[in-house]
Amino acid sequence: MGMQVDFFDDHLRIDLFPLTLTRPCAELRCGILTIAEKWKHALGLSGVGYKTESYLQAVFPSVNADIHINGRVLPNPELIETILRLKKGDYITLGDTTIAYHGAQENRISYASAITAVTRCHNLFTFADTEIKNDFELLTKNRTSQDLNESNMVIGDSPVFMEEGAEAYAAVFNTLEGPIYIGKNALVMEGALIRGPFALGESSTVKMGATIYGATSIGPHCKVGGEVSNSVLFGYSNKGHDGYLGNSVLGEWCNLGADTNTSNLKNNYDEVKLWNYNQEKFEKTGLQFCGLIMGDHSKTSINTMLNTGTVIGVSSNIFGSGFPRNFVPSFAWGGASGFSTYQIAKALVTSKLVYKRRKKEFGLDEEHVFEHLFAQESKFRIWENK
Repeated sequence: MGMQVDFFDDHLRIDLFPLTLTRPCAELRCGILTIAEKWKHALGLSGVGYKTESYLQAVFPSVNADIHINGRVLPNPELIETILRLKKGDYITLGDTTIAYHGAQENRISYASAITAVTRCHNLFTFADTEIKNDFELLTKNRTSQDLNESNMVIGDSPVFMEEGAEAYAAVFNTLEGPIYIGKNALVMEGALIRGPFALGESSTVKMGATIYGATSIGPHCKVGGEVSNSVLFGYSNKGHDGYLGNSVLGEWCNLGADTNTSNLKNNYDEVKLWNYNQEKFEKTGLQFCGLIMGDHSKTSINTMLNTGTVIGVSSNIFGSGFPRNFVPSFAWGGASGFSTYQIAKALVTSKLVYKRRKKEFGLDEEHVFEHLFAQESKFRIWENK
């Protein structure tokens, strides 16, 4: 059996809520791949597991490996070599951050070089340009692309790589700023305008007339239409219609209704703040452009308007006229006119139906995650605490 690794979550996991409410840090999509997938390719791993919160462990089990890697840390060649040289009892640190360890942590190795680590949700779109290019090289090295249909137009010298079963017709691919990756069995429909760096995951679809700016990464089994810029969709999420999504991250199983629009720039051009679950307040991001961070299973209705720097938790449903508040907790139902609680029984029914449409099962382990979050997140549902 080849090498196996367990990815561990550290105390900074909470700064990545709501995206890590439903997954370990290593399952965050950063570029074309998740962090775990990056390491799996880089190290040639035969298996990966997770050391995470107890309520997530059944969905994301451990493989009880000897080597443990911080799930927020991205691989680089020097770090890979350092980890491969670890002996039993060694552990690698950079400042207060433990990067990796082999068995018991007895012999500390101080890492002197720079690392890239995800510390905030917005890193996923700010890192996207570099990470799409890194992952593109990793995935396509010494491989040949499937043929691109002659009805398409390609501008620029960076490659367009088509995986097996991928299709694209009468689209414009601009690779002047970076490569374009079209995953296995993915489809780019007629009239789509796409600028790299861009990635489309397995069995995902870019709909007719879509306008997509880099750096954007669409995970597997997604549908994307309208206008998208510098955004990340994890998987099984849809933005299938007109409307703007910019400088944003959507988790899995999200759906943006037709003509949902996100603002990514304040009218006064000021720095954007985002809700931080750890501090329980809005935190400066250092960014002028920042749109939406949306947790798994959340949805918007037709014509929803979302203000700059909006954070929406897990399994919330946003609808109605006007702009809802900039922080919407998990299991919220409503919009600008007010919220009620999306009761857990109804949330579970909806999630099971959504899974069934994609021929997947929302099982007891997933139910337990929802039940845990429904209780844990109640303190943020202020309408329940009046």
